[in-house]
Amino acid sequence: MKINKLNSIIILGLVAIISILVAQLLWTKEAFTIEQKKLNQKAHIALLEVAKKLYEGTNHEMPTQISVQKIANDYYIVNVENDFEPDILEFYLKSEFKKMNITTDFEYTMYNCQSDEMVYGNYISLSQKGKEKKTVHFPKHKNLVYYFAVRFPNETSYLFSSMRFWFVLSIALILVLLIYVYSIFTLLQQKKYSELQRDFINNMTHEFKTPLSSILIASKYLSDQNPIKENKKLHTYTEIIINQSNKLNHHIEKILNIAKSDYRPLELKKETVLIIPIIEEAIENIQLKYPEAVIKIETLSKEYLLETDVFHFSNIIYNLLDNAVKYCNRKPEITVRISDEKSILKIEIIDNGIGISSKKISFIFDKFYRIQNEKSNEVNGFGLGLYYVKEICGLQNWKIKAENNATNGVTITLSIPYKK
Repeated sequence: MKINKLNSIIILGLVAIISILVAQLLWTKEAFTIEQKKLNQKAHIALLEVAKKLYEGTNHEMPTQISVQKIANDYYIVNVENDFEPDILEFYLKSEFKKMNITTDFEYTMYNCQSDEMVYGNYISLSQKGKEKKTVHFPKHKNLVYYFAVRFPNETSYLFSSMRFWFVLSIALILVLLIYVYSIFTLLQQKKYSELQRDFINNMTHEFKTPLSSILIASKYLSDQNPIKENKKLHTYTEIIINQSNKLNHHIEKILNIAKSDYRPLELKKETVLIIPIIEEAIENIQLKYPEAVIKIETLSKEYLLETDVFHFSNIIYNLLDNAVKYCNRKPEITVRISDEKSILKIEIIDNGIGISSKKISFIFDKFYRIQNEKSNEVNGFGLGLYYVKEICGLQNWKIKAENNATNGVTITLSIPYKK
């Protein structure tokens, strides 16, 4: 099976992120081991210093060799040959641990050879929590007579807290991996849905166009027959069939154009043209469809030249005028105002229609979006007209916006880069 470019990029990205994450986890583990060794070394040095301090200022002779044994990860035993006061031991432990920057809680005990048991000294909390005395069992050492023991009960959490940066970085990488996987999953789902949508639209429009073409041919042939021409009712019905079939054909062509533009940009055949005649032609077509509509052009010049695709520009104006008329519950009065300022050509289409809710006006250019209002049931459509207009504007780097008028109706503004 041939892997396409998208799948290759996805796999490479996934492998790269997983590799970085694995490397980060290994580095974090190694850093934890190093931190543990550093704590062990500092504790060993500090306990040796404590043992030496215990003999200073006493009559006891310091042993030739003082040993510090690590019994467990958090448990140390220090061999001394004399008995000492726990308070003195505690003082030296605190001071030496402070010098070595060991800031975790600890507890200590001394072996009492008379009772042959470990006598608990104290639990030293260097944090605000855990001030109360805690009783913890210290195992005895078989071969030593005089010794004291120290335990770091929170050693693991202390080491983790000293490695915050490593853990934050590891968590960030895990989040990146999860977001990447989720994004890829979403992308593949969208790709799948887009392909299904494209296939559905292509099949649907193909299935519609074939019988529709037959209906149009048959209707036009029927309308040319003398019995139909002579019968006013039959001729009217035939014209209705032809008009509605043409309207349906127009909707199907629009759906096909939108479907094509989703997968590859529409090809624009740009040429420099006068835009006023194109707008006037669109107005004439609208007034043929809606004879009651009053549409006027306000402009300071008839010589506006624009480099654009004539076909699509004409469709843009027609769609905007068509919407302005359809969504009006009174006599449609539309103004097409053309002006230029600061290298921007503005074409404003101002209507006196029913307007749009301020909460919904930002969605009118979305594909298949139709606002539910008093004219929704009367107006046929798929919610593609304004989406098509926005797509063509985007291809030409034009801006389009819609805003409600102060009194009633909507103003659609096209802002076009313009050089005189």
